[in-house]
Amino acid sequence: MPDVTAPAVLLRDVRLDRGGRSVLSGIDLSVPRGSVTAVLGPSGSGKSTLLSALTGELVPAAGTVEVFGQRVPTRMRELLELRKSIGVLLQGNGLLTDLTAGENIALPLRMHTKLPKPVIARLVAMKLQAVGLRAAGDLYPRELSGGMARRVALARALALDPPLMIYDEPLTGLDPIASGVIMSLIGRLNASLGLTSIIVTHHVHETLPVADHAIVIANGRIVFQGTPAELEASDDALVRQFLRGEPDGPIAFDRGDLAPMEAAR
Repeated sequence: MPDVTAPAVLLRDVRLDRGGRSVLSGIDLSVPRGSVTAVLGPSGSGKSTLLSALTGELVPAAGTVEVFGQRVPTRMRELLELRKSIGVLLQGNGLLTDLTAGENIALPLRMHTKLPKPVIARLVAMKLQAVGLRAAGDLYPRELSGGMARRVALARALALDPPLMIYDEPLTGLDPIASGVIMSLIGRLNASLGLTSIIVTHHVHETLPVADHAIVIANGRIVFQGTPAELEASDDALVRQFLRGEPDGPIAFDRGDLAPMEAAR
């Protein structure tokens, strides 16, 4: 029986490894139900690795990960059942190009429910309405702007009414106006649908206005947890370097992608 008093997400002393090396270690995190939590950090800091642990894609090398009081299972059947309660908005949208917007949204309903077609059609219309795209159901992904495609992907992630939403870099590739629309929509949907939302991003200033809680990941660990106001006021060197975008500081900048002569400059 699920514990209704448990946090939406709870991590205890978690270590996450990839490719034989430790990416994150000593991770303790509690995400309250109904909150919007921003998981911030520079590129390559391990934000997406953390997301993989929440969805069960990556099994922790140490520690425990719980979602709504249930330890994330390793058995595939149980894991698939848990994933129905988690909606994920991928940074690449993941829309199928040969399906219309409406058909993309209907896909999880057709795969995971036995609802009749008229009911599915009604639910698709409701999801499109929720993201402000009521008239876009018959459009194909190639006919959508970047912001519209992101909203269709959001509607699809919400199709099964998951209580937990995870957004993986939701603003990637969007212009400032579309970014504002998406962040406003995330905040509004979280409140109106009673969701718990985790936003994994490096877009600090766009994300903090809708967040209740923020954490910063750097150098393989959580270096800050608190409210957005506390984050802005922090005098921690790691936090200040990240917020100000400074190239020099305690957060190492990976220059491994540069040619040897260029890296030496």
